[in-house]
Amino acid sequence: MAAQEPDRANRSARRAREGRPARAPTIHDVAARCAVAASTVSRAFSHPERVNAATRERILATAAEMGYRPHPLARALPSGQTRMLGLLVPDITNPFFLGLIRGAQRAAAAAGYTIVLADSDECDETELTALDRLTRAVDGFVLASSRLSDARLREADSAVPLVVVNRRVPPVPSVLIDSAPATKRAVEHLASLGHTRFAYLSGPRASWSDARRWRALQSVARRGDLDVVRLGPLPPTVDGGVAAADAVLAEGVTAVVAFNDLLAIGVLRRLRELGVSVPGEVSVLGCDDIFGADFCDPPLTTLAAPIERAGRAAVDLLLRRLDSGPSGGRHRDVVLPATLTVRDSTGPAPVRRRDERRNEPTQVTATS
Repeated sequence: MAAQEPDRANRSARRAREGRPARAPTIHDVAARCAVAASTVSRAFSHPERVNAATRERILATAAEMGYRPHPLARALPSGQTRMLGLLVPDITNPFFLGLIRGAQRAAAAAGYTIVLADSDECDETELTALDRLTRAVDGFVLASSRLSDARLREADSAVPLVVVNRRVPPVPSVLIDSAPATKRAVEHLASLGHTRFAYLSGPRASWSDARRWRALQSVARRGDLDVVRLGPLPPTVDGGVAAADAVLAEGVTAVVAFNDLLAIGVLRRLRELGVSVPGEVSVLGCDDIFGADFCDPPLTTLAAPIERAGRAAVDLLLRRLDSGPSGGRHRDVVLPATLTVRDSTGPAPVRRRDERRNEPTQVTATS
């Protein structure tokens, strides 16, 4: 095998003379230089304890000199690990997930792992397809705001280790951003400003967070004798908020609570086009405190979520599952609190509308 080395060297020199880029060295190039079998080079990287110490050091030094780096999937064949983690999000263009991706990436890199990112485009079938295609390429998955059913998530978890973000599907470990207490404070904030009737712009029908937020709003509204109208489900985008703003005005509410900041920003944009003052005529409140929420006109009152921290926690949970083996690392949730951040998009209810509704009966309704 060593006799092949001059031929490879001659081919590399010929490439250089012809101005063609030199190809990346392969495991066979390293083996030829060291006069060993390619399988010995592979073991030096994947199972170093099975290679003679002197031979192993010569192989590693030669590989470093030649610039050879073993492919992660090739290394996974003997070791059973790729050192890669899958991260699936429903909408990569949503700034909420940028913080989560950043947190997951930093936690993975610190542990020597690489993140493989996939966008399911708010579609459960696309999400399931990505899971199927990536299962052999990664050691485990973080699924953020998954749109899959509980049954499908449990089935997937039986095939590859999972951690879910903003879902609770026992026994799958999860990271939950608990917005219920902050939602209560948001309603109390609006009530303190004199608002007695407000709208909730709901998110995707399959969103677990949306259902929890709606239940919290209903509970607080009933206790406070307030009237809350549900509009949706809506796509959680700026365009979704623009489309919903006219329905908000038709409902005669004085405040809006949106499923996320993108919907709230869309409402702000449309109300501005219509000449409706915010917060003079309608107050607007979002959720997530994404990048840019404080740059709106007016700056957006919102429920701030520890998004990057959630990404780090999800990867930490997944790595603990991988370290503990098939029987460990399950039945655990990490709960992170959201907080109310008050800015200029909420203010006192209009006096005229407040007076008009003073003697009207209150109710909690849901409009789809």
